[in-house]
Amino acid sequence: MNIQADLTPPLPEGRWALFLDIDGTLLEHAAHPDSVAVSAELRSLLQAVERRLDGALAFITGRSIAAVDRLFEPLKLRIAGLYGLEHRLTPDGQIEAADEPADMAALADEIELGLASKAVYVERKGPVLAIHTRAAPQLLARATELVETALARLPKGYRVIAGNAGVELMPLEAAKGAAIRRFMQLEPFTGRRPVFLGDDTSDENGFETVNAAGGISIRVRSQGETAARFAIADVASAIAWLAANFNDGFEQTDRSDLVA
Repeated sequence: MNIQADLTPPLPEGRWALFLDIDGTLLEHAAHPDSVAVSAELRSLLQAVERRLDGALAFITGRSIAAVDRLFEPLKLRIAGLYGLEHRLTPDGQIEAADEPADMAALADEIELGLASKAVYVERKGPVLAIHTRAAPQLLARATELVETALARLPKGYRVIAGNAGVELMPLEAAKGAAIRRFMQLEPFTGRRPVFLGDDTSDENGFETVNAAGGISIRVRSQGETAARFAIADVASAIAWLAANFNDGFEQTDRSDLVA
């Protein structure tokens, strides 16, 4: 049962596996997904955290792996992209990629025409279609209506997830919880206690999975009911919490360079 997350996360002890959402968790949201930038400071922190955890660190994100690699270059980590439809199980391993179905591509064109707004960004991510309305919140209801109509025309096996500032259409198997479970069966994650930080509706499945495993689930900028058992106020606080708990040598400084 979901509970209100109003508790500060505890200090981790013992052997941990850390899973991190990116947008809204490590980086502030922007009107366009490409309008963010990663600071050298954040890259350095993540490298240090990965070393501290002997490699048991992975991104669990709705972005594609290719997009994350461009954003964090030259840093490469273990990652589940597109909500677990793509994987890279080791930092230097091969990417298990996901292709864009033809029916999804056609629907993306129709939705883009239906919204007819330069302020709304229709992001095509292979089998996942994301409609970003952060720059035009008044169009969120219309975008949701178009996506739900599109869902009825697709074969079975898709679902709609409404987020804080947009809506996404994706296969049912796209689930952050499943991605976390897959990593937890592999070295160096196996036998550790999972910690997952996320900020949006699509992260709730991951919170539930971590709770079931006896881990720590943390929602950033929590609003209303959530499966997460702990809350952190904002992105800067999330980064400070990571630094304090997983990297003793990190010093918190100005974070204004995280958004371009």
